[in-house]
Amino acid sequence: MTKPSWKEDLKKEILIRLIKAFDSENFEESVRLIPYDMRPKGSDVPYRCCVYKERAILKDRTIAGMGFSIEDDDEKTLLSSYAKKALNREKPEKNPLTVLPAACKGCVPSRIHVTELCQGCIQRFCLTACRFDAVTMVNGKASIDGTKCKNCKACIYACPYNAIVKISVPCEDSCPVDAITKDEQGLARIDFDSCIACGRCVSICPFGAVHEKSQIIDILKNIKSGKKVVAMIAPSIAGQFEGNINQLKTALLEAGFSDVYEVASGADITTKNEAAEFKEKMKSGEKFLTTSCCAGYKELAKKHLEEILPYISSTKTPMHYCAQMIKDEMPDAVTVFVSPCIAKRIEGLENEVVDFVMNFEELDALFKAKNIIPQNCKETAFKIESSKQGKSYGISGQVANSIKKALGDDKDLKPVLINGLDKSNIKKLASMAKTGSCSEGNLVEVMCCQGGCIGGNDTLVTQKTSTKAIEELALKSKDIDEL
Repeated sequence: MTKPSWKEDLKKEILIRLIKAFDSENFEESVRLIPYDMRPKGSDVPYRCCVYKERAILKDRTIAGMGFSIEDDDEKTLLSSYAKKALNREKPEKNPLTVLPAACKGCVPSRIHVTELCQGCIQRFCLTACRFDAVTMVNGKASIDGTKCKNCKACIYACPYNAIVKISVPCEDSCPVDAITKDEQGLARIDFDSCIACGRCVSICPFGAVHEKSQIIDILKNIKSGKKVVAMIAPSIAGQFEGNINQLKTALLEAGFSDVYEVASGADITTKNEAAEFKEKMKSGEKFLTTSCCAGYKELAKKHLEEILPYISSTKTPMHYCAQMIKDEMPDAVTVFVSPCIAKRIEGLENEVVDFVMNFEELDALFKAKNIIPQNCKETAFKIESSKQGKSYGISGQVANSIKKALGDDKDLKPVLINGLDKSNIKKLASMAKTGSCSEGNLVEVMCCQGGCIGGNDTLVTQKTSTKAIEELALKSKDIDEL
C-alpha cells in the first residue's frame, strides 16, 4: 500500500467520522461536532493560520462528504441541518465535484514570469525567441507583456540563466479541457458544461480544495432500511486492499451489503457485444471504431468532440451490464458501483440501472469505520465466473486485447491505444474524427486515465501494485472463449 498524503488522510478521517456518526444514536448532532472534535480548543493547527479557519474548512469537507455543493452553502446553515437534509434526500446531486473556497489558496494566475535571476544580458535570447513580441527590456531586465504572451515557453527554453519560469496553477494546468478558471476573487471555479470528470484536478490540488461529493450517506440509508443493496466491484479493485478478491467480498457483506458482483462479468458481455459490433462496422466499410467503456471519454465526446460520436461503440459498459444482471435477478435491488474514479459517478447518475457510486477511498473509510479488515475475512465465492480478459479490463490495452481474443485473435484487428486524455491525445482523436480514418489501426481503445482504470483518481495503491494483483488474479481464470 502507498503512504497516503495528508489531504487523503483528512478526507478519509471525515468520511470515517461521518459513517460512525450515521451509526450513532444522534446523527445530526454527531455531524455538527465533527470540526470541533477534529480541532478542539487549544489543539495544534497543522495546516492553516488558526483553529477557526481549520474548522471552517473541515465544515466544508464534511458538507461535501454528505454529498452537497459548497457553492450553494450560505455559511449560515449548520452541519446538523445538512445532516438532516442528507437523511431526507431522495437522490444525489447532479454534479459530482465541488470547490471549497476556504481551502482554495487563490493561486496567482498561470503565466510566464521573469525572476530576479535575469542578468539583462546583451545577447537577449528571450527577445529573439519570442514570435509574439511579448518580451521587452525594462530597466535593463526582461519583461513580459501578459496581453501578448501565448505561453509558448520559447523564452524559457532560450534563457541561459533559467531566469524565466512558468508559474503554474495545478488544477488549471492539469485540466485537459480548460474547465477550471478563476473567479473575481481569484478562487477556482469549475465549468460543469465543459468538465469531463477526469478527476485530475482532485488528484493534483495540493490543498484538497477540489472535492468529490460523496454518496456514502445515501448508500448507508438504503442498507439501514433493509433493502437489498448489492455492491458491484470494478476489475481495477484487485490489489487495492490487503487480501484477495474473495476476502473482499466477505468484507463487503460484513459492511452490510446483501451481495457482491464482479463487474468483470459485465466486462465479458461488453467484450462479446463490442467484438460483434467491430466486425459489423468493418464489414460495412467503417475505417475504425473506438471503445465505449470510459465515462470520461464519453463526456469528452459529448461536450467537446461531437464529430467523434459516430465512431464510438454503441455497446454498453461493464458497469451497465453487471447492474442489469442484478436488476433482472432482483428487480428491487439497489445497485452500488465501487469505482476507481470520479467519471463513473457521471455515468451512474445517468444510468437507469445504477443507483449509486462509491469510490475506493470511501470503501476504505467504510471498512475502517466498521473495524473490518479484509485480509482477516474468510473467502466467499462469486456466483458468476468471469474471464481472464474481463478481470484485466482496468489496465490500458486490455479492453482491445479482450476484443481481439473474442474474435479469435483476428489478425485484421489492429488496436490503437489512447492512454490518457491529455490535450495531445484529444487532438489525435479530433484528427481521426475529421478525416474519418485512423492511420495506425482500426480499434481505438480510449482511457481517460493514463495506465487505464488503475490510474483513476480514487485508487489507493500504485499502478505497479495493482497491475501485479490483476495479472495474478487473471491467471487463475479461464479465457473468454472458454466460458
